Amino acid sequence: MALFKKNPFGHILFLKKWLIRIMGLLTHQRYKGFNRLEIEGSEIIRSLPDKNVLFVSNHQTYFADVVAMFHVFNASLSGREDSIKNVGYLWNPKLNIYYVAASETMGKSLLTKILAYAGSISIQRTWRADGQDVQRQVKMSDITNIGTALDDGWVITFPQGTTTPWKPLRKGTAHIIKKFKPVVVPVVIDGFRRSFDKKGLFIKKKGILQSMVVKKPLEIDYDNESVEAIIEKLEYAIEQHPSFLKVIPETELMAYEQSNKQRQWRPNKT
Repeated sequence: MALFKKNPFGHILFLKKWLIRIMGLLTHQRYKGFNRLEIEGSEIIRSLPDKNVLFVSNHQTYFADVVAMFHVFNASLSGREDSIKNVGYLWNPKLNIYYVAASETMGKSLLTKILAYAGSISIQRTWRADGQDVQRQVKMSDITNIGTALDDGWVITFPQGTTTPWKPLRKGTAHIIKKFKPVVVPVVIDGFRRSFDKKGLFIKKKGILQSMVVKKPLEIDYDNESVEAIIEKLEYAIEQHPSFLKVIPETELMAYEQSNKQRQWRPNKT
């Protein structure tokens, strides 16, 4: 029966559709009310194939970044031009959008499990576990799952693996690109770290201008470019290459990070 049709990961699409609709309605004001999201690149979204697309982005919060992308991608596909005005675009959302996330993060609570059902490809991080630095082998099942998601639709990944800016990109992303040969679309975001707490669940400051720039797909020679060359290309594309630090004074960076620490979200006391 169509009502119980499932995606390759066994998720019921009818249930996933309603989760996206409800979560979208609950979060829309975060980007079109309390704060404003400035968007560039809706025409690029509409020009992409239905599957085997990998979005590569810098990372600022655990969840607010990817939720914003769900809004922007669906609004763009429904014909809106650099806007998420009128939340009606959520009535028929694209159901084959996935995002890569750490399994330990996605299994911590009922809310994160709901978010995972909406599209998470949960992987085991090889460098970090329970707040500690670790070194472990990549799980081949994780790579297979990402390939399965690409074969079914679009995948969002944050190759730095952390919300801290200017950190090196993980080489695993380049290996995935060489193996599955997806269309690679860079996305650059800003403002989310200032408007949300680290997890991206609570608004810590209103009146912030957030931005999302979707860039043209990268030209990549999948067979001949090295992993290192692809990583460098990605770093420039998402504006996280070390050379960007040379044009931003160190004192300005320190002040920026300190201001974020001082604006930690706190619940209102009643």
